[in-house]
Amino acid sequence: MFAFNEASEKEIEKILGKYPDRQSALLPLLTVTQRQERHISPEAMVEIGRRLDVSPAYVQSVASFYTMYHAEKVGRYLILFCINISCQLNGCDDLLAYTAKKLGIEVGQTTPDEKFTLLREECLAACTGAPMMRINDTFYEFLTPAKIDEIIDSLE
Repeated sequence: MFAFNEASEKEIEKILGKYPDRQSALLPLLTVTQRQERHISPEAMVEIGRRLDVSPAYVQSVASFYTMYHAEKVGRYLILFCINISCQLNGCDDLLAYTAKKLGIEVGQTTPDEKFTLLREECLAACTGAPMMRINDTFYEFLTPAKIDEIIDSLE
Protein backbone atom coordinates (compact mmCIF):
# COMPACT_ATOMS: atom_id res chain seq x y z
CA MET A 1 0.00 0.00 0.00
CA PHE A 2 1.24 3.47 -0.89
CA ALA A 3 1.19 6.43 1.50
CA PHE A 4 2.55 9.93 1.24
CA ASN A 5 4.95 10.96 3.98
CA GLU A 6 4.28 13.93 6.25
CA ALA A 7 6.29 16.41 4.18
CA SER A 8 4.52 15.33 0.98
CA GLU A 9 1.12 15.61 2.68
CA LYS A 10 1.86 19.22 3.62
CA GLU A 11 2.94 19.99 0.08
CA ILE A 12 -0.16 18.30 -1.36
CA GLU A 13 -2.40 20.37 0.91
CA LYS A 14 -0.83 23.57 -0.48
CA ILE A 15 -1.07 22.30 -4.05
CA LEU A 16 -4.74 21.36 -3.77
CA GLY A 17 -5.50 24.81 -2.37
CA LYS A 18 -4.28 26.38 -5.62
CA TYR A 19 -6.57 24.44 -7.95
CA PRO A 20 -10.36 24.89 -7.92
CA ASP A 21 -10.56 21.89 -10.26
CA ARG A 22 -8.76 19.10 -8.40
CA GLN A 23 -7.85 17.28 -11.62
CA SER A 24 -5.61 20.21 -12.54
CA ALA A 25 -3.29 19.19 -9.69
CA LEU A 26 -2.33 15.93 -11.40
CA LEU A 27 1.13 16.96 -12.62
CA PRO A 28 2.10 18.56 -9.30
CA LEU A 29 0.98 15.43 -7.40
CA LEU A 30 2.94 13.22 -9.78
CA THR A 31 5.97 15.42 -9.11
CA VAL A 32 5.53 15.15 -5.34
CA THR A 33 5.29 11.37 -5.70
CA GLN A 34 8.34 11.19 -7.97
CA ARG A 35 10.40 13.18 -5.47
CA GLN A 36 9.26 11.08 -2.53
CA GLU A 37 9.52 7.62 -4.10
CA ARG A 38 11.89 8.19 -7.06
CA HIS A 39 9.24 6.61 -9.31
CA ILE A 40 5.47 6.46 -9.82
CA SER A 41 4.20 3.05 -8.74
CA PRO A 42 0.78 1.63 -9.66
CA GLU A 43 -0.19 1.96 -5.98
CA ALA A 44 0.74 5.66 -6.03
CA MET A 45 -1.37 6.12 -9.16
CA VAL A 46 -4.36 4.64 -7.34
CA GLU A 47 -3.86 7.05 -4.42
CA ILE A 48 -3.41 10.07 -6.68
CA GLY A 49 -6.54 9.09 -8.62
CA ARG A 50 -8.50 8.73 -5.38
CA ARG A 51 -7.45 12.21 -4.23
CA LEU A 52 -8.22 13.86 -7.55
CA ASP A 53 -11.33 11.86 -8.40
CA VAL A 54 -9.87 10.39 -11.60
CA SER A 55 -9.18 6.81 -12.54
CA PRO A 56 -5.78 5.22 -11.97
CA ALA A 57 -5.76 4.55 -15.74
CA TYR A 58 -6.03 8.29 -16.37
CA VAL A 59 -3.19 8.98 -13.93
CA GLN A 60 -1.09 6.31 -15.68
CA SER A 61 -1.83 7.75 -19.13
CA VAL A 62 -0.59 11.18 -18.05
CA ALA A 63 2.43 9.85 -16.12
CA SER A 64 3.55 7.68 -19.05
CA PHE A 65 3.35 10.61 -21.47
CA TYR A 66 6.05 12.65 -19.72
CA THR A 67 9.70 11.53 -19.59
CA MET A 68 10.19 13.16 -16.20
CA TYR A 69 8.04 10.51 -14.50
CA HIS A 70 9.48 7.02 -14.12
CA ALA A 71 7.70 3.71 -13.69
CA GLU A 72 10.87 2.14 -12.28
CA LYS A 73 12.81 3.50 -9.34
CA VAL A 74 15.67 5.82 -10.28
CA GLY A 75 18.75 6.73 -8.28
CA ARG A 76 18.87 9.45 -5.65
CA TYR A 77 20.66 11.50 -8.29
CA LEU A 78 19.04 11.34 -11.71
CA ILE A 79 21.61 12.41 -14.30
CA LEU A 80 20.11 13.48 -17.62
CA PHE A 81 22.52 14.19 -20.47
CA CYS A 82 21.24 16.42 -23.23
CA ILE A 83 21.79 14.75 -26.61
CA ASN A 84 20.29 17.40 -28.87
CA ILE A 85 22.22 19.03 -31.71
CA SER A 86 24.07 21.74 -29.73
CA CYS A 87 25.30 19.21 -27.20
CA GLN A 88 26.09 16.70 -29.97
CA LEU A 89 28.26 19.24 -31.74
CA ASN A 90 30.08 19.93 -28.47
CA GLY A 91 30.95 16.34 -27.57
CA CYS A 92 28.11 15.07 -25.39
CA ASP A 93 28.50 11.47 -26.62
CA ASP A 94 32.07 11.26 -25.34
CA LEU A 95 31.11 12.93 -22.06
CA LEU A 96 28.16 10.60 -21.60
CA ALA A 97 30.42 7.59 -22.19
CA TYR A 98 32.96 9.07 -19.76
CA THR A 99 30.28 9.49 -17.09
CA ALA A 100 28.97 5.94 -17.59
CA LYS A 101 32.48 4.57 -17.19
CA LYS A 102 33.08 6.71 -14.09
CA LEU A 103 29.88 5.39 -12.51
CA GLY A 104 30.50 1.81 -13.66
CA ILE A 105 27.12 1.53 -15.40
CA GLU A 106 25.63 1.75 -18.86
CA VAL A 107 23.32 4.54 -19.97
CA GLY A 108 19.84 3.64 -18.77
CA GLN A 109 21.08 1.91 -15.62
CA THR A 110 21.25 2.73 -11.93
CA THR A 111 24.29 2.13 -9.75
CA PRO A 112 23.93 -0.86 -7.39
CA ASP A 113 23.75 1.49 -4.37
CA GLU A 114 20.83 3.35 -6.07
CA LYS A 115 22.78 6.60 -5.85
CA PHE A 116 22.93 7.45 -9.59
CA THR A 117 20.79 6.79 -12.64
CA LEU A 118 22.21 7.87 -16.00
CA LEU A 119 19.87 8.70 -18.89
CA ARG A 120 19.82 10.52 -22.20
CA GLU A 121 17.36 13.39 -22.63
CA GLU A 122 16.44 14.72 -26.05
CA CYS A 123 16.58 18.40 -25.09
CA LEU A 124 17.09 20.20 -21.82
CA ALA A 125 16.69 23.69 -23.35
CA ALA A 126 20.10 25.07 -22.41
CA CYS A 127 21.75 25.11 -25.83
CA THR A 128 23.97 28.10 -25.08
CA GLY A 129 25.67 26.07 -22.32
CA ALA A 130 26.35 22.96 -24.38
CA PRO A 131 27.36 20.34 -23.58
CA MET A 132 25.19 20.11 -20.51
CA MET A 133 23.42 17.78 -18.12
CA ARG A 134 20.82 18.06 -15.41
CA ILE A 135 21.11 16.29 -12.07
CA ASN A 136 17.75 16.26 -10.33
CA ASP A 137 16.75 19.95 -10.64
CA THR A 138 20.20 21.48 -11.19
CA PHE A 139 21.64 22.31 -14.62
CA TYR A 140 25.37 21.93 -15.29
CA GLU A 141 26.72 23.55 -18.43
CA PHE A 142 29.96 23.70 -20.43
CA LEU A 143 30.89 20.20 -19.29
CA THR A 144 34.36 18.68 -19.44
CA PRO A 145 35.59 15.41 -17.94
CA ALA A 146 37.20 17.37 -15.08
CA LYS A 147 33.97 19.27 -14.40
CA ILE A 148 31.99 16.02 -14.42
CA ASP A 149 34.43 14.52 -11.90
CA GLU A 150 34.07 17.56 -9.66
CA ILE A 151 30.27 17.54 -9.83
CA ILE A 152 29.80 13.81 -9.23
CA ASP A 153 32.43 13.68 -6.50
CA SER A 154 30.68 16.53 -4.69
CA LEU A 155 27.40 14.62 -4.39
CA GLU A 156 27.01 12.89 -1.04
